[in-house]
Amino acid sequence: MPQPVDELRSPQSLATALTVMLSLEAGLALLSAGVGFYGRGLMQDLITDPGSVAEDSLDRVDNMQMMIASGRNLLGLALLVVFLVWFHRVRSNGQVFRPDGFSQGAGWAIGAWFIPIVNFALPYRVALETWEASTQNAPDGSFRRTSAAPLTVWWVVYAFSWVLRLYDRFQNPAETAEEFSGQFTLGAVADLTTAVAAVLAVLFVRKLTALQAVKAVQGPNAAV
Repeated sequence: MPQPVDELRSPQSLATALTVMLSLEAGLALLSAGVGFYGRGLMQDLITDPGSVAEDSLDRVDNMQMMIASGRNLLGLALLVVFLVWFHRVRSNGQVFRPDGFSQGAGWAIGAWFIPIVNFALPYRVALETWEASTQNAPDGSFRRTSAAPLTVWWVVYAFSWVLRLYDRFQNPAETAEEFSGQFTLGAVADLTTAVAAVLAVLFVRKLTALQAVKAVQGPNAAV
């Protein structure tokens, strides 16, 4: 069996860690969405009958949201670090596979995420170039494109989830039950979108990691 190409570093352990962490993120996002919809229901009851909602029910929603937010913040920080390390590693591996396949240096695999506005497009471009560099050529050595649907679908949902969260963050503070109901609804929808994005991220991470493993072991050209 051919030996792995020199200079490559396996992203497998990082991909495994990301799978676990993204799964936890999806679970917490779903839990947060459930609390949000529960809060919306309370607001609807309050609109219909102001005396039907106990104050401790509203306090319970606030406490649950704060607890979930604290857990997500801690997880999110760890997830960001591990994802960036994985993303830089697969980008660096892509440079070994196809040195002329990139329009920016490997450092942009990290830097692109921290530039406002640009971070809605450039990380996707880095990921797409890495995806194409990690794909085996046809048996005759010609370029062979592999569907990047796992990447593209994840990126669209991920970007949409961030748009929802930015919109939610910059809304004026709610003052009426109707406004609170709308904010609960928006937050819950954003959480559901985040959960879907996390699941799609797992598929993207595992697929790209698998592409690199195959190319590292079997070589640049596919057998069939």
